Amino acid sequence: MATLRQALAAADLRFRQGGPRTLLFIDEIHRFNKSQQDVLLPDVESGAVCLIGATTHNPSFYVNGPLVSRSQVFALEPLSPEALSGLVDRALTDTERGLGQLPLDLDPAARAHLIAVSEGDARRLLNALELAALSTRPNKAGRIGIDLPAIEACVQRKVPVYDKDEDGHYDTISAFIKSVRGSDPDSALYWLAKMLVAGEDPRFIARRLVILSSEDIGMADPRALSVAVAAQQAFETLGMPEGRIPLAEATVYLATAPKSNASYMGLNAAMEAVKKEATVAVPKALRDAHYKGAEALGHGAGYQYSHDYAEGISAQEFGIAPGTFYTPTGRGYEKIVKERLDYWLDLKRKQREE
Repeated sequence: MATLRQALAAADLRFRQGGPRTLLFIDEIHRFNKSQQDVLLPDVESGAVCLIGATTHNPSFYVNGPLVSRSQVFALEPLSPEALSGLVDRALTDTERGLGQLPLDLDPAARAHLIAVSEGDARRLLNALELAALSTRPNKAGRIGIDLPAIEACVQRKVPVYDKDEDGHYDTISAFIKSVRGSDPDSALYWLAKMLVAGEDPRFIARRLVILSSEDIGMADPRALSVAVAAQQAFETLGMPEGRIPLAEATVYLATAPKSNASYMGLNAAMEAVKKEATVAVPKALRDAHYKGAEALGHGAGYQYSHDYAEGISAQEFGIAPGTFYTPTGRGYEKIVKERLDYWLDLKRKQREE
């Protein structure tokens, strides 16, 4: 920090004397704590310093809000396979900064695998290529042939780009949820596999499956909740690695089930009504009539006991008009629910007419 303070003081003095702004580049700025980042703020605000901070973390989480608000944030996306292929060509031909001085032959299959496992990271690609070039023995002709086994030995395995408390975590679980909701079992299984391979907590995934079963499938297939809860309990019994199997089964079941969020949306609408609108009084017919003095207050008067009526349906009103919050879809089991509710409404209408 002493060096940084000296640099900032020199930049401020130069700027106040009419000199140019100082370009200050800080790599891995997320390693600076809050107080250290605060030191930068006055000179950034005054214009004495043009700050460029690089970080592999989401600046919204790791860089102070005042500093972020005074900055332009650029998200560097993974390089495309075409761009990585171009980097390979440059590395193989550049005699000054690359490997052009070596007699290299890169097998097409090795090249394709190297690009795939690099996941858009140029540094990972170049490090693996250099390691393969320097660790592979020349053949009888003096050429260094880098084949698929050589690349696989250098990269060991594909490491998913994933962090457990930032973008990798949230983006991947978002993709998983949306794939299940979108009825795509293959994509859902891929995102599930990525999370498991990357070390995500399977209990977190199981909880999301339970939520999905209620929020996005609901009454279109009421069994979905049972499947999700059973998968959650099965994982607790089995643990890993076997516990991944019921999670996969639940994922496929939910992804291939008919979808409805009608009950979830109905609850949200009802909660909004309770919060914002006049509270609906409980009709006297529905109030508790089991205590002394309730009858004198008229509680329970006019209540129609459902089982005394045909098909267990009375014309009783229960405070809220039918269809106010819950509107069943015509998908899956909810189609049956819709038909049943429509039939009951007609039955109640006929009872009132009689």
